[in-house]
Amino acid sequence: MASHKSAEKRQRQSEKRRERNRTVRSQVKTETKKARTAIESGDKAAMETQLRAAAKTLSKAASKGVLKKQTASRRQGRLAKAVHKATK
Repeated sequence: MASHKSAEKRQRQSEKRRERNRTVRSQVKTETKKARTAIESGDKAAMETQLRAAAKTLSKAASKGVLKKQTASRRQGRLAKAVHKATK
């Protein structure tokens, strides 16, 4: 437990950030899973739509600092590669 005022404040701040980051990370996982499911289904239109949605969510997470920029970029690239491979 925090024993002085500034430590208590830091604890409150970190708790807020943790909750915010959890929701963003959860959204990233959900969108990525939807994209993977669309890829497996083979529906080209759904793949494109879900890829765009997942890329948007990943970019937002990177801009908010939840994910590192390179991590978001790598995940987007892998999803795009999977979509490209599935459409061939």
